[in-house]
Amino acid sequence: MSIMKKSPWIVHYNASSCNGCDLELVATLTPMYDPERFGVINMGNPKHADLLLVTGSVNARNASVLEALFDQMPSPKAVVAIGICATSGCVFAEAYNVLGGVDKVLPVDVYVPGCAARPEAILDGILRALDVLERKRLELKRPPGPAAGEGKGTGIL
Repeated sequence: MSIMKKSPWIVHYNASSCNGCDLELVATLTPMYDPERFGVINMGNPKHADLLLVTGSVNARNASVLEALFDQMPSPKAVVAIGICATSGCVFAEAYNVLGGVDKVLPVDVYVPGCAARPEAILDGILRALDVLERKRLELKRPPGPAAGEGKGTGIL
């Protein structure tokens, strides 16, 4: 992992989960896992957050709320889908009102698997999102035009 240049402030949204992943997310924010050592701070306001952490599957009623939260966040920003419901809709995917995972509504940058996702996996997902934020920050600073090495098949693994 690259050297972290920014402490991520997070905002959490429960799209419609069983609360299993929410409980694990709360456990992740406790001193036992100590996310503050990485600068992780849970914000109540999306206007100050870098990362949007989403648990639960997206349905027809909460899709617009999720989009509104995302739109209020400053750029660069990243979305982390936590748990199998947020990644795919899980057992609720075939329900009449469920659209599926978060990626049906927002661009997801990091997927954290699990039912419920473990605190270690959630913290790892947040740290992976730091790399995504750093890449996005560099892209915002880059002048328009072809990037160095573009078109040479160098691809990211």
